[in-house]
Amino acid sequence: MIEPSMERENGALTAATTTTTAVTSPPPMASSPRQALVERLKDYGQEDIFSLWDELSPDEKDFLVRDIENLDLPRIDRIIRCSLHSQGLPVAAIEPVPENWVSTVDGRTMEDREKWWKMGLKTIYEGKLGVVLLSGGQGTRLGSSDPKGCFNIGLPSGKSLFQIQAERILCVQRLAAQVVSEGPIRPVTIHWYIMTSPFTDEATRKYFSSHKYFGLEPDQISFFQQGTLPCVTKDGKFIMETPFSLAKAPDGNGGVYAALKCSRLLEDMTSRGIKYVDCYGVDNVLVRVADPTFLGYFIDKGAASAAKVVRKAYPQEQVGVFVRRGKGGPLTVVEYSELDQSMASAINQRTGRLQYCWSNVCLHMFTLDFLNQVATGLEKDSVYHLAEKKIPSMNGYTMGLKLEQFIFDSFPYAPSTALFEVLREEEFAPVKNVNGSNFDTPESARLLVLRLHTRWVIAAGGFLTHSVPLYATGVEVSPLCSYAGENLEAICRGRTFHAPCEISL
Repeated sequence: MIEPSMERENGALTAATTTTTAVTSPPPMASSPRQALVERLKDYGQEDIFSLWDELSPDEKDFLVRDIENLDLPRIDRIIRCSLHSQGLPVAAIEPVPENWVSTVDGRTMEDREKWWKMGLKTIYEGKLGVVLLSGGQGTRLGSSDPKGCFNIGLPSGKSLFQIQAERILCVQRLAAQVVSEGPIRPVTIHWYIMTSPFTDEATRKYFSSHKYFGLEPDQISFFQQGTLPCVTKDGKFIMETPFSLAKAPDGNGGVYAALKCSRLLEDMTSRGIKYVDCYGVDNVLVRVADPTFLGYFIDKGAASAAKVVRKAYPQEQVGVFVRRGKGGPLTVVEYSELDQSMASAINQRTGRLQYCWSNVCLHMFTLDFLNQVATGLEKDSVYHLAEKKIPSMNGYTMGLKLEQFIFDSFPYAPSTALFEVLREEEFAPVKNVNGSNFDTPESARLLVLRLHTRWVIAAGGFLTHSVPLYATGVEVSPLCSYAGENLEAICRGRTFHAPCEISL
């Protein structure tokens, strides 16, 4: 039985999903595992788990039994069977997204932007927006074992991704209070739900606690863990990492839906009066967390889900793109590998753009009602993506399958999805690969931030001096000063800043 637990750590509300069974602690292991447990595993074809039982120590036998008893075997078996079966099924052909389904940068008027900005701030002021951060990954590809959100990309301020995002929340809270309040300004609070993984949970909580939650109130942050699933062979058998433990892996960023439900945080959102949920990935240093304009647009469209998109830089760019699945079908995302070269290069003759040009960048908005529906729908269908990977096993690394869901798996369930184009240079600076790689490095992200903020400062009447070429440097504007370039004239007009530096309050 899966039961949620809610606890407070250093004042911050945390949620964890724990697995309990009717058995408390197993008695000392006999020479063979308990027959009832063996029969349960036989029901699902997984009895080979005990193949090395006689070679295990008593402690190792206890560990293995607890590992198995903590599994929801009927659910895992259903996921494995449904996912393997789905691989052989034909899928509907894909079509380009209809042009009128996308709000393009060029197609928006100043009146639209102002209306959406004010609508979003009013909704935030009323406490109707919650924010979900997908932060289960470690910075392994960046050369760090810490949670990726702890990473410092080398900005003049030395701030981590977590700190930058927390300060953007503080800024938009202040903007909502100032713009909407009539009479005395009252505090505005955006609740931040941070999804960790078993590998990052403790370190993430400690990092926030040691940094005093970056100025946020501790009780406006809820930590929760995404789930894990056993890794399996191509015929669905569990892979043993050691003779007494299963190889497991996180269930993908799409595991957020099940994790929110199991942790009862969807109920928590309802109790707080939240109606809309902003959801994003931790590794985008330019993310506009709780973006009032995007929120206002989403509400104005009356959609169940929405996504920010950027135009593909070139036909072979390795990004997932939004498509329509089947004639008149729903929007979904396909990976670049699913588009053959002719489709990837096809041009829309009317617009001059690529037909399949709208890239998914993991910046999403959902209604809370839809999140409840999709959490149930995905669990019922139990279809996961199968990723063939090298899996650590007791015989060394072996090829096997990881079972994952992705955040975009929700879109086919949505009765309506709105797409909102943003400029890559303003809102998308991913941090995925170590410096020296070809793209998406801390250095490339750092330069995108410095160049954008330099444009803000110059537009606000400021001046720059620099001792290295300007293309290699710039200024950083603290999120506590400005959310998206607004309100900088009083700080910048007529002043000269020497790059690189941080402009702060």
